[in-house]
Amino acid sequence: MVLGDRLKVASMQEMEGNLRNTMDPFADIKLKIQMQVINELDIDFSEITDTNNRIKKRIHESILVVIDSDYSHFKAEDKQRIVDELMDEIVGYGPITYLINDNDITEIMVNAFDHVFIEKEGKIELTNVKFKDNGHLLHIIKKMAEGIGKRIDDSSPLVDARLPDGSRINAIIPPLAIDGPSLTIRKFPDDPMTAHDLINIHTMTSKMANFIEKCVQGRLNIIISGGTGSGKTTTLNVLSNYIPKNERIVTIEDSAELKLQMENLVRLEVRPPNIEGKGEITIRDLIRNSLRMRPDRIIVGEVRTGEALDMLQAMNTGHDGSITTLHANSPRDLLSRLETMVLMSGMDLPIRMMKEQISSTIDLIIFQSRLSDGTRKITHITEVQGMEGEVITLQDIFKFQQQGLDNFRKVQGQFVYSGVKPLFLRKLEEKGIHFPAEIFS
Repeated sequence: MVLGDRLKVASMQEMEGNLRNTMDPFADIKLKIQMQVINELDIDFSEITDTNNRIKKRIHESILVVIDSDYSHFKAEDKQRIVDELMDEIVGYGPITYLINDNDITEIMVNAFDHVFIEKEGKIELTNVKFKDNGHLLHIIKKMAEGIGKRIDDSSPLVDARLPDGSRINAIIPPLAIDGPSLTIRKFPDDPMTAHDLINIHTMTSKMANFIEKCVQGRLNIIISGGTGSGKTTTLNVLSNYIPKNERIVTIEDSAELKLQMENLVRLEVRPPNIEGKGEITIRDLIRNSLRMRPDRIIVGEVRTGEALDMLQAMNTGHDGSITTLHANSPRDLLSRLETMVLMSGMDLPIRMMKEQISSTIDLIIFQSRLSDGTRKITHITEVQGMEGEVITLQDIFKFQQQGLDNFRKVQGQFVYSGVKPLFLRKLEEKGIHFPAEIFS
């Protein structure tokens, strides 16, 4: 990289740091004081509660000692602000409280009490945030779990749930986690992203958005696919905005993350087994039950195992226009995974029959990727055309062609139309769904 480019990068980093300090000029100071107080206080963190005034008083006094010693030159109102915010953080979720409150952070990954990573603007980076020890981290995990009616202990050493603000948490503790408790928090924006937002950040083009909108309105069965963290849930939320408001929707999820903006909506969530191993309600159970709820469409947050067969059958029995997500590495890989999931349902289906059901049920695949520079893009919009011999045929309609990296390691490329019009155009036009000519130009 030439000197001019290095200076540009340094300038951008300095601007980002200045912006962060402008948003909270005391962020670094609060973190330093918090770590010092936590390390110096010899207290049982399990006793830190909103109602334990004795512990809160000790914490409050310790914060004041540090401020009076190291920051005596601060204005009185600034000192009070720091004290109040630190009390909220320490009594709340400890050192990661300010990470949870930072809207620019999309994921928090606590690998160990002294190794906390975050994802910000698509990039994963190590922070200087630390818990005092494993006991401190375990206390915060239990506090989160108890706050949402869950439990985590030796007999039930993992939890997968969502916080009141909609963030999804996954925690796992010893004996399953060998090196100590581990916590992962996936955050979601308060205001769900729109198609306009995805166009602005170059996840897709306006032509692609227009095309997808017509496909949703035309009640095509759609699978959104991609790797972990590629933005599948965000795209699913965007697609839901295209569903006519007069339709009845049932959503089914492991932990409720979707934020659909409609009135005629029923949200269902699975239930894990209790401590005795009983009472579990799976996605398969909820899909079967949803068929009796008179839905126009069924939206499943993600299919992972045998529920894939139930989803296909629902799509094929009057619930066309349904949408789901599925982890895969490519549109072709998606079909292989779908076949494997159908076999996991326990049904002894001939391979040919299974392929025919998949090809006749799924109309469109939207494949999304997180690229090397952290950006997320819809790299394929692919039509499932049918069977050719023993093979399910696919045809890309839109595709992102990557063309290397620039001097700042940003991915370069362009979205292109393949030149092939999808076979389902005539079916949609018969329903009164017409595509503007410029989409296929």
